[in-house]
Amino acid sequence: MDLTRCPKLVILTVIVLFSLCLAACGASRLTQENFDKIRTGMTQAEVTAILGEPMESSSVDVAVFSGTASTWKKDGTTITIQFANGKVVAKQFSKEKN
Repeated sequence: MDLTRCPKLVILTVIVLFSLCLAACGASRLTQENFDKIRTGMTQAEVTAILGEPMESSSVDVAVFSGTASTWKKDGTTITIQFANGKVVAKQFSKEKN
């Protein structure tokens, strides 16, 4: 297969490899040190910049209030952050003992 004739395939392959590298790098973000950087009042975007995208997230919207609980998990470490109207209101860190 001549790759010069399939530029879309080459681009797709590069994007997939880049995404896999980012995912692997993101695993190391779940540390006590990064958890300690999370402060009450931070935005979801600020938290995502520190921890990466959450594995799970659930939201509820009622009138002028919105609430979200986001969870990051990796290798026995779990970080849960609660947001009210897009800002951190509570956080929890847990690590399974070996």
